Amino acid sequence: MDDLTPYPDWIRPPVHGYRADDLDRLPDAPPRTELIAGSLIFTAPRTKWETWVTGLLEKALVAAAPAIWEVWRSMTVTLDARNRFEPDLMAVDSRPGWGPETTFCRAEDVLLAVEAVTEESVERDREIKPRKYAAAGIRHFWRVENVDDRPVVYTYELDPATNRYTPTGTFHDRLKVEHPFPVDIELS
Repeated sequence: MDDLTPYPDWIRPPVHGYRADDLDRLPDAPPRTELIAGSLIFTAPRTKWETWVTGLLEKALVAAAPAIWEVWRSMTVTLDARNRFEPDLMAVDSRPGWGPETTFCRAEDVLLAVEAVTEESVERDREIKPRKYAAAGIRHFWRVENVDDRPVVYTYELDPATNRYTPTGTFHDRLKVEHPFPVDIELS
């Protein structure tokens, strides 16, 4: 790139915004690029805390998940044509036979989406993503917050009558739940 063209062409969005499939065709897009309402979102690099807490949860989820579910990290989920998010973790149905070239899954194949909230992602992880995950029909959502350098996990389940999440628990030192499948994790 020379001084006359400081930005790639794709940085200027199409008139009606980007579509979920476009993410696979953007050359040199930064890692962790998401699509929210047709707009590209470039998320900040992972913090040490976010890396640690997602590693802790990933290990426990992998150990607890029934064989039908795979735990994915750093992959995207297509919610609809204009929204493609990258949850920190998700439990995905293994039956569709995802191949090694897979770059995303469909919302209907996700049982659980987990977001670890950072200073940069507060509004997205507390407000935007839960609302859109629920609208897409993802049955369970966990939000993990850093409170005094310790994880606090807020768990939610989709209410099919309202298509919104209802809280099912707040966990400080130990996360012990029966749904979406039995999980018991020491958080301290």
